[in-house]
Amino acid sequence: MQLIPRHDPYLVVRSADGTTVAALRGELDLVLVRHLRPELDALVRESDALTLDIRGLTFCDATGLGLLAHCAGCVRRSGAHWRLVCDQPSILRLIRLAALGDLLSPQTELPDELPDALPAAPGVTSPVP
Repeated sequence: MQLIPRHDPYLVVRSADGTTVAALRGELDLVLVRHLRPELDALVRESDALTLDIRGLTFCDATGLGLLAHCAGCVRRSGAHWRLVCDQPSILRLIRLAALGDLLSPQTELPDELPDALPAAPGVTSPVP
């Protein structure tokens, strides 16, 4: 997989052979959703298989959960393969309480065949306008 160059501290993307791994970090709230939605929509359109790795998130609110559901729905409607990787108990609980487990199908670990796209970046919390 190759790293897709970008200067965004909240989104790291690796892609190869139609498989894309997009790793998010920071706080997935209204501000970050507005920042990321156009890029995630483009990834959804261009990918045969999209893995969204949200293990780098420190927070997710209802707006963030709505973005995840939007991405999952669009990927599945296009016939592409969807995978969500999340290991934070608070976000997994939010997914369960919102009854989105079937749509999002979270997994706690990135499969071995996919490289980790998220390098460590301490202290990133929200985008700068």
